[in-house]
Amino acid sequence: MDQTDIAEMHPLPDAATRFVEQKLEDEHGYLSWLNTSVETVERGRVVLSIPFDEKLTNTDGQTIHGGVAATLIDTAGGVAQRTTFEDPLDGGVATVNLNANYLLPATGDLRAEAEVIRAGGSIGVSEMTVTSGVDGDRGEVVVGQGSFRLFRE
Repeated sequence: MDQTDIAEMHPLPDAATRFVEQKLEDEHGYLSWLNTSVETVERGRVVLSIPFDEKLTNTDGQTIHGGVAATLIDTAGGVAQRTTFEDPLDGGVATVNLNANYLLPATGDLRAEAEVIRAGGSIGVSEMTVTSGVDGDRGEVVVGQGSFRLFRE
């Protein structure tokens, strides 16, 4: 399956979007603690965000620790893969490989956009970009790619 195949799939059911929001925003201990928000969930694409919080910064109190951005791209890339399942509530996804390239320090809210590059029978690849900034002045701070094991039901 590739982007063309995803475009031919039926839109995600509302229940799937609500499920992702509930799991990530309310029920997942770590992601909830980070105040992760689900902005967009659609076939082949996911957008997640984490607001700036001093508890997430390095010792300077101004730049967000790189592990927070890595968590965000890992989660966004995996959830994007899940959207390629006929029923995204069935099956599972596990990270096989994650590559993060840090471009600039993150000094504001984080926003990750993940797009499915390929979703095969058992392995999928997503590309992710994290932007950060304040007052509408945003720039790319991390770009990455992830490979995910797809457990299709």
